[in-house]
This record gives sequence, C-alpha cells and structure tokens, in this order.
Amino acid sequence: MGIYVCSVGVGDWSDEDVLRPTARALDAELSRLGLPACAPPAAAEFVPRSGMSFEEKMYRPLQTFEDLCRAQSDGQDSYDALLGWDLLVPVDFEDSLTLPVPAPYSENTTVRSAHRALRAAKRLAVRLALPPQVPHGGDNLALGNWFDSPARAEAAVSHPGPWAEDLDAAYYTALYLRAAEHSLRRRCPINYI
Repeated sequence: MGIYVCSVGVGDWSDEDVLRPTARALDAELSRLGLPACAPPAAAEFVPRSGMSFEEKMYRPLQTFEDLCRAQSDGQDSYDALLGWDLLVPVDFEDSLTLPVPAPYSENTTVRSAHRALRAAKRLAVRLALPPQVPHGGDNLALGNWFDSPARAEAAVSHPGPWAEDLDAAYYTALYLRAAEHSLRRRCPINYI
C-alpha cells in the first residue's frame, strides 16, 4: 500500500468510473481560459524498460524536500509547482486550476502544468547536483530501486554533492523531475493513486 505518483493511461482517462469526469472538467476549464485541451494519453502496450509508463512510490519522509522547496528564491511557487497538485498535465499555464471533481486525496482536483513543475524540479536538481546516474526512465519504481541500491552509494563516491547528504530531498527531486519529464515526453497526465 501507500501513495504512488503514476502516469495516466488512456484507459483510465476515458473511463467514466475513473478519470473521465476529471478530463471533461479539465477540458472545459482549459477552453474557458483559451488554452488547448489536454489530449488523451496515447494508447500504448506496456513494454518493460521502455519508459512508456511512470510509477514511483512516496515512501521516504517528505519534510526535507518540502523545506528545500520553500528555501528557493520563489519558495511557495516552487512548493506549489511540485507538491500543490492532484493532477499534473502537459499543458502550459500559470498557477493552478481547481476542478469540482474529487481526487483520491482531496475533495476537488488541483491541476498544475508539467512545464512549471519541470522548471522547478530542474532548479532543485542543479542545487542538489543530482548525479547523472539517477535513472531517466525505464521500469516503474526505477528511482526508488536505484536510491536503495549499491549503485547509489557508488554514485555518491564518484559524484559527491549535496544530494548525497539528503537522500530524501534528492529522491523527491528526482521523482518530480522524472514525473514532469515523463508527462511532457509522453503527453500524458500524472496523478496520485
């Protein structure tokens, strides 16, 4: 059990019992703002290590990551871009959208742009000097597996930096960076389940 950050597949996006009501409300709000609709995710068969889906577990303490976000020059904006959403979408817009549709962990669905999340996560990745060994795609749970593996310890030796001193903040920086990249690359929403 636990909370996972996951890419949304076409099946869930079009299913009336899952995310179709959210998709309709989102498209109506985007249209009201003069923005393009959020296209349905591309239908694709899952292939291991293909990077076609994204799933990571929120299993580490979050406090130092929250503190890191708030310590940025745009503190609350960084925090909101990375943590203030229920649905991350590959549509560029400012601030957030609130949809009158329940999300798994809230009464309404707060939507943010993956473009904004990517920019905020990249700034944190630079600040922490995340090493190049951090997985870029591939199997689901690849980040969590890497952070708990000997490969992470080896990277700390070959690429020392602030990331190795706060693995919780480094993990969540990598998680939100890769989630935003995945959303934009695959043109799919990201949500919590």
